[in-house]
Amino acid sequence: MKSKHLIFFAVTIFVVGVVYLAISQTIMLRKAHSTFENYYAFRDCKNLLKKTDTYGLCQLSSGQTIKLVEFRGKWYLDGDLPVCIQNICL
Repeated sequence: MKSKHLIFFAVTIFVVGVVYLAISQTIMLRKAHSTFENYYAFRDCKNLLKKTDTYGLCQLSSGQTIKLVEFRGKWYLDGDLPVCIQNICL
């Protein structure tokens, strides 16, 4: 009987951990995509090369240049936009 309680406790802790991780990642990603400045920091940009209302070019510490683009009021890495079907974006 004691082992059943221990297994139940372990499974409960695991499920709570997974749910916590999912919620914290969702919150972090929503914040990152919300503004250019947040996404710039999220992508670890070190040098802003150009910025307009719809895109920005930045350089990473590795020297690589990436393009950040605005899509439906949120910011993404160019080429990594969400897939939208009938106005539902994933």
